[in-house]
Amino acid sequence: MSMNERIQKRLRKDRPMTSISLRIPEDVIEDMKAIAPTLGFSGYQPLIRAYIGQGLRKDLARLENDQVKLVVESLRRHGVDDQVIAEAIAEAKVKSA
Repeated sequence: MSMNERIQKRLRKDRPMTSISLRIPEDVIEDMKAIAPTLGFSGYQPLIRAYIGQGLRKDLARLENDQVKLVVESLRRHGVDDQVIAEAIAEAKVKSA
C-alpha cells in the first residue's frame, strides 16, 4: 500500500475503532485536557490520536525513504546509471501522487 493510499484510508471518517488501555501519568492527562481545546480538539483522546498519527506518519515516511535509499544503493551496486535511477524515482512519485 502506498503512502498516499494509507493517508486516504486514514482520512476516512468511518474508520473502525478499537478500545485500548494505556497507562499515562495523571499530570500528562491534565495537561492534555487543558491544551486540547486551545488546539481545536473536543477532548484529550482526539489529541492523543492526533499526536500518535503525527508520529506514525513521520516514522512511516522515514521508513519509506530508508527503503528507497536501500533500493537506490543496491541498483548502483548492480551498475544501474544514476540518471536511470532518478528517472525511475520521478516516475514512481508521479504515479503515487
